[in-house]
Amino acid sequence: MKKFIYIFILLSVPIFGQFKSDLDKNVDIKSGILSSNPSPSLLGFFNPENFFMNHSVGMSYTSGGGYGYALGVYTNSMMYKFSDNINIQADVSLVNSPYSSLGNDFSKQINGIYITKAALNYKISDNTNLSIQYRQLPTGYGYGSYYNGFYNNSFWNNSFWSNDAFNER
Repeated sequence: MKKFIYIFILLSVPIFGQFKSDLDKNVDIKSGILSSNPSPSLLGFFNPENFFMNHSVGMSYTSGGGYGYALGVYTNSMMYKFSDNINIQADVSLVNSPYSSLGNDFSKQINGIYITKAALNYKISDNTNLSIQYRQLPTGYGYGSYYNGFYNNSFWNNSFWSNDAFNER
């Protein structure tokens, strides 16, 4: 019975051979991976050649006044180009604060998944662009008031800073 099992296993294993005449042939690996023919669109709408994706990871540590916190951010940036003058963009970020001397409430408040940018971009002409955007940024993350005078920095107006979180140490 054991011989039968060994023979069965040996016969069921695929074996690949090569002729000596095939040794002189050059194999073009690139043509096997990349196709020169454009990919067909999915349901006639989504063309993978117009889809772009980037990834980024950022880590930081901020301290001041005897307090500090560490912050890790992974961002997946995606863009789909409908035509030469219309595209959509989405940046989705995973934010985690593994260490904070400001208390657990701060870490719970800032941890999560954020749509840091969702935009519809339309290039009307060479000198005119229209961009409709939605942004969701964690507390204290993003543009400060020095970047844009119309931006109200919610980092200092957050109700978290008005409670006694500093006295929890």
